[in-house]
Amino acid sequence: MSLLVVGLSHRSSPVSVLERAALTEDAQVKLLQDTVDAEPAAEAAVLATCNRIELYADVDKFHAGVAELSTLLAQHSGVSLDELTPHLYVHYEDRAVHHLFSVACGLDSMVVGEGQILGQIKDSLARAQELHTAGRLLNDLFQQALRVGKRAHSETGIDRAGQSLVSFGLEQLAAGTAVQTWARGKKALVIGAGSMSSLAAATLARAGVAEVVVANRTVERAERLAQILAAAGDTDVVARAVPMDAVPAELARADVAVSCTGATGLVLTAETVAAGVEGRTGAAEATQAGPYDGAQGRGPVVRDTASASGSAGDEREENCPLDLSAVQGTAAFSVLGEAAVAGMAAAELEQHAVWVDKGDATGRAQRRPGGESDPAEDADAIAALAATVAVAGRVPERRRPEPVAGVPRPAPALYLLDLAMPRDIDAAVHRLAGVRLVDIESLAEASADAPMAADVDQVRRIVSDEVAAFGAAQRAAHITPTVVALRTMAADVVAGEIARLHGRLPDLDERQRGEIRQAVHRVVDKLLHAPTVRVKQLAAEPGGAGYADALRTLFDLDPETVASVSRAGESTDKKNRGPA
Repeated sequence: MSLLVVGLSHRSSPVSVLERAALTEDAQVKLLQDTVDAEPAAEAAVLATCNRIELYADVDKFHAGVAELSTLLAQHSGVSLDELTPHLYVHYEDRAVHHLFSVACGLDSMVVGEGQILGQIKDSLARAQELHTAGRLLNDLFQQALRVGKRAHSETGIDRAGQSLVSFGLEQLAAGTAVQTWARGKKALVIGAGSMSSLAAATLARAGVAEVVVANRTVERAERLAQILAAAGDTDVVARAVPMDAVPAELARADVAVSCTGATGLVLTAETVAAGVEGRTGAAEATQAGPYDGAQGRGPVVRDTASASGSAGDEREENCPLDLSAVQGTAAFSVLGEAAVAGMAAAELEQHAVWVDKGDATGRAQRRPGGESDPAEDADAIAALAATVAVAGRVPERRRPEPVAGVPRPAPALYLLDLAMPRDIDAAVHRLAGVRLVDIESLAEASADAPMAADVDQVRRIVSDEVAAFGAAQRAAHITPTVVALRTMAADVVAGEIARLHGRLPDLDERQRGEIRQAVHRVVDKLLHAPTVRVKQLAAEPGGAGYADALRTLFDLDPETVASVSRAGESTDKKNRGPA
């Protein structure tokens, strides 16, 4: 059997695919059960976080294992295999071990060095143990990953290379201002009461917010978190709990809101946020479309459509489903436009394309002599647009690489941090005046250029050393049942010969019998000691797995005896297995 991992993460997949592929707790349980029921897999564990979904398994066939695990991931995520496959990665044997150890150390996290992943690995192992899908290999692997992660954090400065996703998100909201300065005196709303939401609430309290309101579907959990915050001796924050139906009212009085729930749909729609900020900046209107600079926490750039498109602003038609002021002169579909276009009939889609091109001062109609368009090219473009809508459910935004300078947005009156996957807050909120939204997608953009600490190299060396040690231990453990079976066979031979001796020499007293028995055992032990110690050393080296086969052949060991020793060891492991 061999270790295999198939998965996708923020490094291999766009957020939109990760969001749709997110697994609920029930889906994770069913995925584990179906994986161990599949023919190639004997063990399974799922590591599902806000920015990764990985399925680990002990398989007996590589190609069959990859096919089965990929199919199961697609089946339980609800994303078709054809769409999921381009974003999947596969790691096998030592590479799979190296991957998990790197993940445990925070090297593969969106924010390098963050320590929350250790808790998530621990939860994944506990779930697999509870469902009895983790056997000796995955139990050893995940336990060792936890130890490697803790070693990396204790022996290096990897913590300085990055922070938790919560801290990083708050830094992006503060946009260059110290978080403590930015947060001081603000009223905060935290939606959800899980581990990430609890961390966000505690971080905000330590940063100096005046009040934290916790909203959760289970009010008791919200009350428990509020009590913990209020009882903390290192802050003076006022904390209280509210039910989820109170969120719109609390949003209207909050300065900052953090959402991280397990909901499969939106928790905060653009309309809810617009209502919550209404009156604080005069109006909560959608601004003109432009690229959202999530890395810097800034809003969309507003373009001067009058100078860009001349009289194009007069060409608006009453029946257009979009606000053309948001697209004219931009060569881009707006986020609101994406929502409007998704699901349109072909005729409406074609009309939409006409409306957009009318407002595109740099579009192909204006670039051609006489302003005439090419019907064939138009048909191809519309067909491609329709195909995109059919597959993705939306029209991807087309943006200019260099935006035109424009009117600045009003200062934010409401700061939103969305740490959920799938997202809790409507992405269209990016276009609301008076609101700053930082979500997983903008955090990914911001972290891409984050500086790496020198300690990262040291952590990489730790990971490499630990992978080698784990591989050697696994190879040595692989030969142990064969060595035990050999010693068992030797003990049986000795016992049989002693019994024959007793029958041939009945006059020997018990002391003499004991001396003979000990002498024979010492001879056998000395003969077997050097070979068994040496074979364990050789088996720990790369390519050493063949020594177990050699022992079984040389001493004519019964394969079933070896297998029974392995099963006995696994049974003992299960009985002795404690919490991670």
